[in-house]
Amino acid sequence: MNLDNVKQFAIVDTEMMIDHIDGLPDQLALAWELGQSLPLPPYDGLRQVVVAGMGGSAIGADLLAAYESPLSSVPILVWRNYELPAFAGGQETLVIACSHSGNTEEALSAFERAQESGARLMAITTGGELARRAISKKVPLWQFDHDGQPRTAVGYSFGLLFSALARLHLVPNPGDELANCITAMKAQQANLRAEVPIAENLAKQKASQLVGRCPIIIGSGFMRPVARRWRTQIAELSKSVAQFEELPEADHNMLSGVLQPKLLFDDMMVLFLRAEKAHPRNEFRSDLTRQILADNGFRTDNVTAEGDSRLAQQWTCLHFGDYTSYYLAMAYDINPTPVAAIESLKARLKQA
Repeated sequence: MNLDNVKQFAIVDTEMMIDHIDGLPDQLALAWELGQSLPLPPYDGLRQVVVAGMGGSAIGADLLAAYESPLSSVPILVWRNYELPAFAGGQETLVIACSHSGNTEEALSAFERAQESGARLMAITTGGELARRAISKKVPLWQFDHDGQPRTAVGYSFGLLFSALARLHLVPNPGDELANCITAMKAQQANLRAEVPIAENLAKQKASQLVGRCPIIIGSGFMRPVARRWRTQIAELSKSVAQFEELPEADHNMLSGVLQPKLLFDDMMVLFLRAEKAHPRNEFRSDLTRQILADNGFRTDNVTAEGDSRLAQQWTCLHFGDYTSYYLAMAYDINPTPVAAIESLKARLKQA
């Protein structure tokens, strides 16, 4: 599809995924404000936080844990599995079960295990079984309204968690930084919207680079979960194969895989997510790693985050990736909302 043919977008994007992407800055602001008003016990004496969730309900926790790692007074672990690790128990542990639908079996399993282990517990969901269990067990429930796929609720999954942990004094209150982040997102967005032609739209240009290629997204530090988000959005929106890596770890293993199979290298695109606030050694590593890959025949490019703070750079780059993934779906004439393979798997699991 011609990415300047916006009228054709509406024919392919029948459930208007683009509206969710356009609305992300406001969703992030709304989630923070909602989290400031919802009921929350004091939960004194906490020494660790475990966020149990999957997919779109877990990525917000990834983003928060990476952003807060140099700031938080407690470790924040994201748990993507059934039950919980053995250490996640007792009154010093807060387990936050997150499920957009409220019916994610892994999150429900973690919820039950947290109760058995005596951990402090709360639930974040739009409803479903998780909400019913939280009400039944008198567990603090943060319920929000959202009409869309879990991946379109990343502002909620991040903003509500951020608000909860700030109110518990486990992470610093962001003050003006969150407002500045949202301002930076909206400023960037002005040049990424669907009506902006490809000649002036960097996200459309980036999507065009990815057509027919397998992207590998590389990020470091607080940009690591952004690379993961790029990968998952490319997969779920454009139904395309993609992968992500993180620095400096990738330089200790992935970098050796530059010799074979050479026939595939021209069909790959390695994107480095860059941020001025990232660790300078990792930014230097990005330059060196990109050069080595290019010397061995890989197509490479940089994506440089906008904004003046770590939070702004994390979220402007994430938002840019959402737009890029959407335009890649349009280039392939693929409806970005349905995820038939995932729904088929869930149905088969339920039958079993």
